[in-house]
Amino acid sequence: MHAPISPAILADLRRPRPYPAVSVLLPTHRREPANAQDAVRLRNLLEEAKDAVHNDPEVSRADRIDVIGQLDQALGEVDLVHAEDGLAIFAAPGEHQVWTLARTVPARVLLAQTFLTRNLVAAHVANHPFWVLALSADVATLWSGSKWRAPEQVTGTFPVRRVPEDFDPEREERIGDTPSTFNDERTRQFLREVTESAGVAVAADPRPMYLVGEAEALAALDEAGKLVKEAAGQVVQGGLAEGPAEALRQALADAAGRRAEEEVAGVLSELDQARSRKAFAGGVDEVWQSVAEARVALVAIEDGYRATVRDDGDHLVPAASGDRGARDDIVDEIAEQALDTGARVRFVPDGELADVGHVAAVLRY
Repeated sequence: MHAPISPAILADLRRPRPYPAVSVLLPTHRREPANAQDAVRLRNLLEEAKDAVHNDPEVSRADRIDVIGQLDQALGEVDLVHAEDGLAIFAAPGEHQVWTLARTVPARVLLAQTFLTRNLVAAHVANHPFWVLALSADVATLWSGSKWRAPEQVTGTFPVRRVPEDFDPEREERIGDTPSTFNDERTRQFLREVTESAGVAVAADPRPMYLVGEAEALAALDEAGKLVKEAAGQVVQGGLAEGPAEALRQALADAAGRRAEEEVAGVLSELDQARSRKAFAGGVDEVWQSVAEARVALVAIEDGYRATVRDDGDHLVPAASGDRGARDDIVDEIAEQALDTGARVRFVPDGELADVGHVAAVLRY
């Protein structure tokens, strides 16, 4: 399974591949007894994908053997014991990827020149990703967090470690002290490096950032740059710079919950203001048309909302899954297309948009 999704990863997934780029999507289940048939369904979908590759006259013999082998390798990497709500397998000549999603997907097999990414895009946004910077006097670590998962430590420019101060017993004997934990020059340099590295991470993947550390550490970090002032929240608790992940998740629960409530209240307020100035769209048909015209500034979607529709030429109308022309994941299509046009996409608790068709938008004009 892969690390949490980032804009760079999504951009790479969405680039064209040599044909066939195979996408296999499967709704999965976290618990018994619903998950009992997941393995069988997965094997059936993969056999369907292999048959489609084998029988496609546009696929060369070499690519057919390669892609079918990639699908077999992907199957070996799937961990259904720790399944979430959806699974995506991508395979193309020379590569395969397996993604687990905290959002359900429709069962599907697709051969194209690009992978089917809209479900990953929607899952990424719905998962409310955030950064966690955990700090002590000696080390700072960066973690990728989200609504449904314990944070995962990020490597690369992190962890950042403070260069140890050489102990000088003659200095202590002469003036009777040792350098302050957070006030010596090496620590200030350490905190400037932490600030710079965290800024690079946020610039590459903008998310809210939470800070975790002792009060003295956070106060010193505040003097080093803008991290503290711009943070989504602070947790004054030491001993977590090296994790573990579950302890960080528990420490962040209250702060993240408060921010989520504030964000939902802000989204609902924006929608109310949009209604009053006639810049509002509600329901899947109106929102889809507005998104297609690139008129949307904000799309709000209920967490659990799904709709199957078909296009009758003028509007999207309700349809049953399996109907000719049915689009089972129109909500995820809306989310992806909205993001592509520069709109913000926010997911809100079920029931918050019940009176407007479970999906709504603020229009630019």
